[in-house]
Amino acid sequence: MESLLRYLAWDLAKHGITANAVSPGATDDSVFSTLPPEVLDALRGWAGAGWVPMGRLTTPADVGDAVALLCSEQARFITGQTLHVDGGASLASADFPMEFQRGG
Repeated sequence: MESLLRYLAWDLAKHGITANAVSPGATDDSVFSTLPPEVLDALRGWAGAGWVPMGRLTTPADVGDAVALLCSEQARFITGQTLHVDGGASLASADFPMEFQRGG
């Protein structure tokens, strides 16, 4: 998807058209609530334990706000980008314990 996005962004830029993607984190929504309760609790615990620096899961409103920004005139010079709307979860690495990743 990112390769296609970059191709589109490059090709459409000369026409003043931007192409971007939104990559949401685990989103607390109606689809999310169909998961088994144990999975829901584990994901919420994961977010609260520091794997999501903002301390919570993504909401549909978070994703919608990011999409609205990218569709606005204020984002007219942003193209070819993937915006991670995940409260910082994409910054964490499962290769290292969380206590090594947190800042002072």
